[in-house]
Amino acid sequence: MSNKITPDQLFSDLITKQQLTLDKVPSVHLWNPQKTGDIDIRIDREGRWLHCGREIKRPTMVTFFSRLLKLEAGKFYLVTPVEKWQITVDIAPLYIISARRELRDSIQAVVLDTHTDDTVVLDKNHPLIIDHSDSEEILPLITIRDNIQALVSRPVYYQLVEWGKSKALSNGKRELFLESMGSKFSLGEFIL
Repeated sequence: MSNKITPDQLFSDLITKQQLTLDKVPSVHLWNPQKTGDIDIRIDREGRWLHCGREIKRPTMVTFFSRLLKLEAGKFYLVTPVEKWQITVDIAPLYIISARRELRDSIQAVVLDTHTDDTVVLDKNHPLIIDHSDSEEILPLITIRDNIQALVSRPVYYQLVEWGKSKALSNGKRELFLESMGSKFSLGEFIL
């Protein structure tokens, strides 16, 4: 039997902090009211919440609303046990504003924070995905909770790229990847 410490054990304090963040979210996945209607709330590409075209400026209100988000069949809703209001989301409802690295026993953990006070450790359950589906633009997304994703801000993305390592691919290109919690996440391919 091996006595090797797993990344989860090594970074148990970070996993605990992440779980405390998730514990602040009510059990919206258990709430299944009928759709009440649409509400004129839009979350723009930088994670700003707009009501009737005007930005909601109170951070505590935005954080509160973010805890009531539910994704169903590709549509976003604000839900309570008795109401479900559809909202519009430009790219992702959450927005990554900072990242930091922790290195322990030669294993790296990348910790990310959203503008709505979520903390997540990049790992196999909270992966980084580079989406190119709708345009030529690179859209780095991190799964935060219940399939709800956060768009990585441009400065944080550049920080992740700086932390990345490259490897040669069989097609003559190179791939840039980021390691966290023993997993590798692709940041994209490039030609030298």
